[in-house]
Amino acid sequence: MPSLVGRLDADGVVTLTLNRPDVLNALSAASFRELRAHIDAIAARTDAVGCVVLRGEGRSFCAGADLKAFKDRKPGDPDPTPFNRATMSALAALPQPVIAAVHGHCMTGGLELALTSDIIIAAEHAVCRYPPEVGPSCRGLTQRLPRRIGSATAEEMMFSGREVLADESLRIGLVNRVVPLDRLRGEVHALAVQIAGHPRGVARWVKATIDRGLEMSLEDGLALEIETNPGRNADLDAQLSQGGF
Repeated sequence: MPSLVGRLDADGVVTLTLNRPDVLNALSAASFRELRAHIDAIAARTDAVGCVVLRGEGRSFCAGADLKAFKDRKPGDPDPTPFNRATMSALAALPQPVIAAVHGHCMTGGLELALTSDIIIAAEHAVCRYPPEVGPSCRGLTQRLPRRIGSATAEEMMFSGREVLADESLRIGLVNRVVPLDRLRGEVHALAVQIAGHPRGVARWVKATIDRGLEMSLEDGLALEIETNPGRNADLDAQLSQGGF
């Protein structure tokens, strides 16, 4: 049986691929378990892994939760929501930079998954949406979406349930870049390799300092930057010993 979340390691980059294309990569409990196992393994390999890419196989990134599995749950079955929420938080907390490559549908759980990434690159035909008719979502969307695009825009998007196309996603800051579909995979990998090729400790420090600083006042954030500064890295010392850049 193929993995529900595939993993490929190359050039210091780990690519995680949601692999349920027949259901637009809908997230099942088993998908979350596989994803969490990969996340925990990647978090422990900061020297070997410099960047993480999250993508979907087939026609879409992710159409959201597996509603059929939700419907088939029996009254005595355990609620997977706490584990799924913790998995989203673990992905967001990875020390390495994470890039989401979004194409096709990116809805509810898929949107929540994309928002755990540091960078989102979308194909021209990508569609983001939160459909209110599926009910409340408790995996971080109400907190991460406003932090990315502002509360007023997030509320309008979530209240209306309307589709947000790629050009608007770029304009409101939901995604970093929009590219043709046939160039999506190549451009995402090129960016991930570029990131992984830089000093990895610096990238981890930048990510951690930005994430922590966003919850602080500017004054406290500036103090955090000074307190946690890792100092000169080996790459800089090597360049200086050879006469600079």
